[in-house]
Amino acid sequence: MSETPPDSLIPYDEIVQEALRAVVGRVLGEVEQTGGLPGEHHFYITFKTAHPGVEMPRHLSERFPDEMTIVLQNKFWELRVADKHFEVGLSFNQVPAKLSIPFAAVTGFVDPAVNFALQFQAQGEDGGPEPHEQAENDGPTVTPAEDGSNVVTIDFGRKK
Repeated sequence: MSETPPDSLIPYDEIVQEALRAVVGRVLGEVEQTGGLPGEHHFYITFKTAHPGVEMPRHLSERFPDEMTIVLQNKFWELRVADKHFEVGLSFNQVPAKLSIPFAAVTGFVDPAVNFALQFQAQGEDGGPEPHEQAENDGPTVTPAEDGSNVVTIDFGRKK
């Protein structure tokens, strides 16, 4: 009997990543419905800036040509959540900007208030996220715990 599992004809990795993105969409949708973040919750959302469908001011896409992290905490407005994307207004160095981000572009979601994190690959890409400069939108800097508790990491390597 072979000890190597057979290649799956079911795209489990894509199904799981789609489910994780649904978590992000549901959480943001609840924030949209209630009009604000409950308690001490706040979010760090990392996304691929060059992903198809990402809309953001040119000066931000030039500064972050690959990936950036935004903070949703005190200063954000007009959060709108749709099935495939979300839109939000943020301030970067006191300059307001509106972003539209497809959930397929999101590579990370962290809520440091409860030590919860999701990480996944942007849809349509084979490599993992590259290191990047953190966005400097107006908000405090909080570093998530590094002990790994409540962190879900999905990194399925495809066999070729």
